Amino acid sequence: MAEGKRRRPAGHSVPRTAGRRQIDCCNRQKLLPVRVTDLKRLMAAALDATGIETAEISLAIVDDEEIAQLHEVWLGVPGPTDVITFDLSSPAGLARSTGSTDLSTHLAGEIVASGETAHREAGRYHWQPEHELAYYLVHGLLHLCGYDDHSPAERRAMRRRERQVMEDIGLPPPPRRLPRRRGKAASPSR
Repeated sequence: MAEGKRRRPAGHSVPRTAGRRQIDCCNRQKLLPVRVTDLKRLMAAALDATGIETAEISLAIVDDEEIAQLHEVWLGVPGPTDVITFDLSSPAGLARSTGSTDLSTHLAGEIVASGETAHREAGRYHWQPEHELAYYLVHGLLHLCGYDDHSPAERRAMRRRERQVMEDIGLPPPPRRLPRRRGKAASPSR
């Protein structure tokens, strides 16, 4: 860790910036116990860590069956995945909600993550399922911020940023990912 930089203890968020934020969350799965208030707090801290002041974010935690349906319908890939991001930002929508068309500090989107996949993959990577789910949400947020992981260079840049955001919000960095067995997470809108 860099000199003079301290890691925030788990549960302590980055100070909130002055902007308007709407974070909605629903849990539609039963395998992984999650608290909606904790996920909202996590997303607010991640937004702070990425410098996003104004956002309208919807989080949906679902099971593998539901995310597999979304994966097939929106991306044409059969089977479950970890996270799917729907970018709902647009200059017209942004102007309507904030009076500005600056997309650099406003995000609108939906992040759908599988609690079932988080539970399963946490065992594979030997860490807590809650941390795996948090990683999916950070990954989805970074897709909304314009990061991609299609090429090796993009993937390296995104992984570096994921580790930094996880550290900034007081969570451990994600373990190195093993090669994917099935379709990969992606964002249906760019």
